[in-house]
Amino acid sequence: MQSDLMDSSRRRSRRSLPSYLLGGVLGAMLAVFMPLLDAQARRAVVLNVDGAIGPAVADYVVRELEAASPIDTGLVVLRLDTPGGLDTSMREIIRAILASPVPVAVYVAPSGSRAASAGTFIIYASAIAAMAPGTNLGAATPIQLAKPPPSPAGRQEQPPEKADPGDAESRKAVNDAVAYLRSLADLHGRNADWATEAVRGAASLPALEAQKLRVIDVIADDVPDLLRKIDGRAAIVGGKSVRLATAGLDVVTVNPDWRTRLLAAITNPNVAYLLMLLGIFGLTMELMNPGAIAPGVVGGISLLTALFALNMLPIDYAGAGLVLLGLAFMVAEVFIGSFGVIGAGGLVALALGSIIMFRSNALEYRLSLPLVAATTIVAAGFLILVLAMIRHGKRRRVITGREAMIGAEGETVGWQGTNGRVQVKGEIWLAQADRSLQPGTRIRVVARKDLVLTVEPI
Repeated sequence: MQSDLMDSSRRRSRRSLPSYLLGGVLGAMLAVFMPLLDAQARRAVVLNVDGAIGPAVADYVVRELEAASPIDTGLVVLRLDTPGGLDTSMREIIRAILASPVPVAVYVAPSGSRAASAGTFIIYASAIAAMAPGTNLGAATPIQLAKPPPSPAGRQEQPPEKADPGDAESRKAVNDAVAYLRSLADLHGRNADWATEAVRGAASLPALEAQKLRVIDVIADDVPDLLRKIDGRAAIVGGKSVRLATAGLDVVTVNPDWRTRLLAAITNPNVAYLLMLLGIFGLTMELMNPGAIAPGVVGGISLLTALFALNMLPIDYAGAGLVLLGLAFMVAEVFIGSFGVIGAGGLVALALGSIIMFRSNALEYRLSLPLVAATTIVAAGFLILVLAMIRHGKRRRVITGREAMIGAEGETVGWQGTNGRVQVKGEIWLAQADRSLQPGTRIRVVARKDLVLTVEPI
């Protein structure tokens, strides 16, 4: 009986030996790879936003936030210096910040930077709001709403910071901006009353006052200092409160790539506008001169690029329609020849459409008026040049075809009575005249019927 128990125990130990070996191997592998996993997770990604908030910046920030993973990224720092920008692009960035599983700290830096207008909204949306010494934020009033309406005569005006826009559309826009900013403030426990002042009164704050009023969380000299100061702080990430562990994170800066720089260039309203005009003129020249190739290729690429850029920008379609109508009128003037009436109307439509086409509230995304004036002048000069060339061409003597022989000079080769043969432009022709001519007489062609020339002596 005892021997049976000993045999059973030995069999169980032999069966469990592979399990022990497998467990040991797995433990050794975890011991080797866990430090590597920890090392990968010990980094802070820094994104640099320097300039107006537009489609290119929104694309850059959203892509990088979507690529960030809690497995390898402990914090995303959005280093910000902006005068403001487009409302649509700002809201794209804010949605990406709120949806990010990785904590996002918006850091207004370096010294001398600002987070005005749209930048203030982005700060309020961040899990951690920070500023460098010597920076400021605020002035979140929409551009077209910045001036209060004029007061009636004899009535004292309200101070600018307390004046509300007068028309219903302006009040609607202001109230929407106030509600949006207050909702972001409530989400992260920041000063909602000052948020209202930033929109209604265009209030601004330097870094120290912003910290005292609980608009921001911390003031830091640089990114490593920021990581040290927010370590252990609680923040709202994905709707949940988390404890940040940022001490010792490796700082990795991800600058805008070539795609972002290219997108920023073509979504500049001035560049998109010029690309559109270049595309239309190029295709028009190709249609007028089939086989030129170069105008068609350049025009096609320019027009498609312009359409891509305009699709990302807030444009007024009535203005764009006026621009196209103006260009169509100028082309029609070349073919119809209405003594400049249609062409002048085209120039007026081009100028008016260019002015109203871009309806952005951000100054950085408005079309330059000097560019509109220069473009209109160049278009007018081009139209005048083309019309002058056409008029000059109509006055020139025809040098090809049947009419090209009229007025040509030559000499008689042989003659009998009123008929004979003449040499004109190196060819021998049958000819007739109202008199008899001697061979070798200089003649001029006055008419042509089929292959017979009517000539007269010079």
